[in-house]
Amino acid sequence: MQLEILNHPKGLRTLFFTEMWERMSFYGMRGILVLFMTASLLEGGLEIDPVSASAVYGIYSSSVYLMALIGGWLADRHIGQQKAILYGGFIIMVGHFLLAFTSIETFYLGLVMVVLGTGLLKPNISAIVGDLYEKNSDKKEAGFTIFYMSINIGSILGFFICGYLGENIGWHYGFGAAGIGMAFGLIQFLLTKNNLNEVGIKPSVEISKRQRKKELIYFNFFGILFLLFIALGITGYWEFNPVPLAGAMTVVIFSVAVIYFLYLFILGNLNQEEKRKIILIVVLFFGAALFWSGFDQAGSSFNIFAKEYTDRIILGWEYPASWLQVLNPLLVVILSPFMAYLWIYLGKKMLDPSLPFKFGIGLILMAIGFIFIAIGANIALQEGMASAKWLLLTYLFHTLGELTLSPIGLAAISNLSPKRYVGQMMGVWFLASSLGAIIAGLLSGQATYDGLTSMPGLFNYIAIISAIGGLFLILISRPLNKWVMK
Repeated sequence: MQLEILNHPKGLRTLFFTEMWERMSFYGMRGILVLFMTASLLEGGLEIDPVSASAVYGIYSSSVYLMALIGGWLADRHIGQQKAILYGGFIIMVGHFLLAFTSIETFYLGLVMVVLGTGLLKPNISAIVGDLYEKNSDKKEAGFTIFYMSINIGSILGFFICGYLGENIGWHYGFGAAGIGMAFGLIQFLLTKNNLNEVGIKPSVEISKRQRKKELIYFNFFGILFLLFIALGITGYWEFNPVPLAGAMTVVIFSVAVIYFLYLFILGNLNQEEKRKIILIVVLFFGAALFWSGFDQAGSSFNIFAKEYTDRIILGWEYPASWLQVLNPLLVVILSPFMAYLWIYLGKKMLDPSLPFKFGIGLILMAIGFIFIAIGANIALQEGMASAKWLLLTYLFHTLGELTLSPIGLAAISNLSPKRYVGQMMGVWFLASSLGAIIAGLLSGQATYDGLTSMPGLFNYIAIISAIGGLFLILISRPLNKWVMK
């Protein structure tokens, strides 16, 4: 695909392939993470019960996005976005290689390294995508949609490669392949970063040398305390109980989001127009958190359902359970060009739906997906196994919901955020994913607590809550949009 043909900046190509390889490593590892933790010791796994494994998965996934807030702040004020991508990619690579070792200590240390690295890389690569375009360019949403394709191409590679190696050769071969994928991404970024010109080289916020030194002292102090805390946990000096920790993290993340928005609204030196836009971002934030709390069942309860209760035999060969997760990114790659064209077409016809309306549609589509997986779970209860078509239908509607919400949200943050806060706001946006991920881990634990018997009821519950949230956003979309844009 020649991005120049579509009249997009050359820098988009650099970011496209960097993100592709990073996502290959991220999703490849994620695809086998719960399966590895719940596998028996004889199978080379950790033999952790599904409830605790789901909580660990939720903590990990949530922490990845939580660290994005810090990564955005660090890039905005101290190192710039390009350096954040380089440093983050290197740390991610080291983390995946640590996972390739067999000890429990290196497993948890590797997870921590991936969390820290992704927190640096993820918000800043997305922020640079937005900065490649003019503030109100009608091509920005299409650019983000193209960028979103890279995420899913990488996911497909990760699920296939890491999934096959992990489930059929050895778990740690899968983790090692994820590290190699990140190495490819780093090399590609270094070779082509000149395409970005000056975008993202310098911090976007100008502060005095004295203030910079003061902030770095505090940053290093708390960073050392954090690493010491992690080291004591890994070495067994404090007991790691993932379920109550996940519950506590839910409260903390929610509180951090609320406090940050209040700080920005009260002390951020915003004008009235900027304040109205921040309120719109808050509404979208909680809509996104609700969406991701359901969507992120893919790596936990859906993965367990695929392995234990889904018929995966084709022509006498049983394919890896993690391969079913390929359905989502594959559908994204297929459908993304059509969605990009749709938004441009509707924009030209002055029919483009408002942001809350799009988010509402995304939630309703997710609700429909959960209805299908609930049907599949009921069939499995009666017959022992369910057809893979139920997961296919679920992923189809979840993907349509994702394309209606996620790339649109990225573009919205780039457009609505005050320029001086764009990196931090990208971090805050990923905080919605963090909140959704930790809730998803807790919900997955409830879905797998009694094995298959607990799945249908919870899936139906999520469907109802998602539908209610979607309808609410649709109902308030018109008055909210008029008020914000007045």
